[in-house]
Amino acid sequence: MLRRRVLRAALAVLTALLPVAGIQAVTAAPASADVSVQARTIYYDASRAGVFATNFAQAAQIWNSRVSNIRLQAGTPASVVIYVDTGWPRAQTTSLGAGRIWMGWQAVDQGYDRTRIATHEWGHILGLPDRRTGLCSDLMSGSSAPVSCTNAQPSTAEANRVQQLFAGSLTAPALVGAGSSGQGVTWTWHGN
Repeated sequence: MLRRRVLRAALAVLTALLPVAGIQAVTAAPASADVSVQARTIYYDASRAGVFATNFAQAAQIWNSRVSNIRLQAGTPASVVIYVDTGWPRAQTTSLGAGRIWMGWQAVDQGYDRTRIATHEWGHILGLPDRRTGLCSDLMSGSSAPVSCTNAQPSTAEANRVQQLFAGSLTAPALVGAGSSGQGVTWTWHGN
């Protein structure tokens, strides 16, 4: 205890005298200082998303603007890979913040909004289940909302839930509902 006090006093004297000698000292913030939580970066690869790559970039920016403790960013190594095919859009989660997304032409051909679909599928990767409320204001209502719905913004409740799921950890928590095989959960957008 005495040793720490002496060391602190010596450091304080040295820090005070250095400017007199023309030397600038840089000190670290005290351990008790309030340090903001660092966002967890989730890298994704949209190189296989074809014409939908822009929609997924827009969807990533939407989530980045609504949730502060994650950051969706194109790059490698990617924990999320995005594809395009002729079926229904779907997301297969392997853990929270990791998995695969397929943008299916079937929903786009029926008139569903591309960016809404992309943002919705990102929601599954971020831990949100389908909520078939039929409300356009609920992003996770997916195809239960009218085809005319173009809302690609998560509701406050949806954004808060993602914030909670990623709170306090820079590692991926276990996926709720994941099977014992490690395959995760597949969520599929079904239209009319």
